[in-house]
Amino acid sequence: MKIFLFITCFIFLISACNKDEEEEKPLVKEGSSVNWAAVADSSSMALISIFWEESKQYFVANNYGGTSFQYWPQAHALDVVTDAYLRTGNNYYKSFFDKWFSGVREGNGNKWKNNFFDDMEWIALTLLRLYSVTNEIKYRDAAVELWGYIKDGWNNYAGGGIAWQSSELWKKNACSNGPACILAARLYQETGEESYKDWAEQIYNWEKSTLLQGDGAVLDHIDGRDNTFTNWKFTYNEGTFVGAAVELYKIFDNKSYLNDAILAANYTTGTLVTNSVLKLEGSSDSSVDNDAHLFKGIFIRYFTELIQQDIDSATKKRYLQFLKYNAETLWTKGAYKNPVLFGPDWATRPDMKTTLKATASGCMLMEAAALLAGKKLL
Repeated sequence: MKIFLFITCFIFLISACNKDEEEEKPLVKEGSSVNWAAVADSSSMALISIFWEESKQYFVANNYGGTSFQYWPQAHALDVVTDAYLRTGNNYYKSFFDKWFSGVREGNGNKWKNNFFDDMEWIALTLLRLYSVTNEIKYRDAAVELWGYIKDGWNNYAGGGIAWQSSELWKKNACSNGPACILAARLYQETGEESYKDWAEQIYNWEKSTLLQGDGAVLDHIDGRDNTFTNWKFTYNEGTFVGAAVELYKIFDNKSYLNDAILAANYTTGTLVTNSVLKLEGSSDSSVDNDAHLFKGIFIRYFTELIQQDIDSATKKRYLQFLKYNAETLWTKGAYKNPVLFGPDWATRPDMKTTLKATASGCMLMEAAALLAGKKLL
């Protein structure tokens, strides 16, 4: 597979200058509006064909020979596949669910547990989503098992919160609390067990009171040893907080949660941007493996959830315009088309060497655009 990819990439580089127009043609409707379903199809199929390693049954790290196992990106890549399955009903996508379930566990040392609480949260969220799609108990059981490890990350440093990793229990990050809240809320919605709802409220209240700022920024983390903050500006800090607020709104039907989500979304779409496109995070080199290259797609996933809620029409319209502009920019300026590859800068085409993280992030945006277009919102 990898040799074939190199040949494909070489051929593409020779002919790229005069074939872009031909490649885009099937993906553009009359009147030059993008056919987002076709774009999402080509993007998600490419993610599988380029990064899925059938012999290992997981997604590999990059498209230039890196076959190492990376735990947390597996969740986001499989979420793209799940998006595509829900959108199309194509069982080809569904065929990867069981294989991923086995491959990820084996790649992680034949266990689900990991030293990083946020990484476990992402895998658990994907497992729970697989359960909601298939109703297969093994997915729910694995998510519940992971929750048992995750909740152990709560301690009294900084007044509460889920730690980032087991070796630094004093460090409390947005990335380990937003997803934990989302997971607990969704476990409650799936099972009806009150303890999950209580956990979701507790985690949310801690993050809001500790990391959320008045302008909607969500601080990256607090060091509970001396209660000092680090304010790295990453889109997924706000994105996961938005997702947590939306899940609690679904449970309690309390508009204050939507107001919190809108505050964080407004900050992100107004501040963490370059020319109205979500900003480059991490290295601009598409071949560099950088966690930050996944962050924008994570924001988009939960931003899309917010758009579909009962928010005022002016805000909804503005958010839809923002997402559409980002998707159009990525597709017309920031993507190779054959094979479909995305880089970390959504306004700049990547080199032919790129990573699972950067490509999965771009695919999340394409699937979000297709979802909203299918609902006649975009």
